[in-house]
Amino acid sequence: MRKILVVDDDPSVRLLVRDVLEVEGYDVDVADDGFSALRRIEAGRPDAVVLDVMMPGMDGHAVLSRVRSSDGGSELPVIMLTAAADDEQAWQAWSGGVDYCLAKPFDPSELLRYLDYLFTDGPRAASPLAG
Repeated sequence: MRKILVVDDDPSVRLLVRDVLEVEGYDVDVADDGFSALRRIEAGRPDAVVLDVMMPGMDGHAVLSRVRSSDGGSELPVIMLTAAADDEQAWQAWSGGVDYCLAKPFDPSELLRYLDYLFTDGPRAASPLAG
């Protein structure tokens, strides 16, 4: 079973994403801020991370940067959720190494389609690190 870490400071978004993913058979862990996310990734590496951009303390861009600079972090798929879906936010996410961006409010079926692509057809599916 694929493990997905959902990181968002908004409890309703965390609940929505967790419920959508669990219905599809994913094992879901949640974190409510960037620091908790990094601790959870270090404690037990998920197969992918769904990461909010705007969070207090450490935003999603900072989390992404820390993940990408960690050992093996370039192989961890990261999907960013952002309410500020402007060009500057998108550029910062893409240049930071995000795998996919979704603007809030997002269509849960789009998230599921990307995860399906990632785990069945995507470039990481053949990787030994894909799990």
